[in-house]
Amino acid sequence: MTPFTEKALKIMKSIPAGKVMTYGQVAEISGNKRGARQVARILHSMSKKYDIPWHRIINAKGEIGLKDEEGRFTQKEKLIAEGIELTVNGKVSLDKYLYHPEIEEPF
Repeated sequence: MTPFTEKALKIMKSIPAGKVMTYGQVAEISGNKRGARQVARILHSMSKKYDIPWHRIINAKGEIGLKDEEGRFTQKEKLIAEGIELTVNGKVSLDKYLYHPEIEEPF
């Protein structure tokens, strides 16, 4: 496992309930500010094995990045269950819910 992957997994596991991070944010803190797609691949291939709260990762616009309807529905339901409010358009307020681990926890 690469150092980037290890750090990304650690960061994603640290996201508390009721907070979200963006793919790009995880990538940048993990050491590759252009690695958002790499974070998506890590989530896709490793979220079950490493018990990653995958539903807390969204895109930079505050939107759910999943394309399939079932996955989008599941992610929305999980976020709502944690107290995260979504707009009518299904967006998450990054001002309100974005987690900043580089401030709260040193990585």
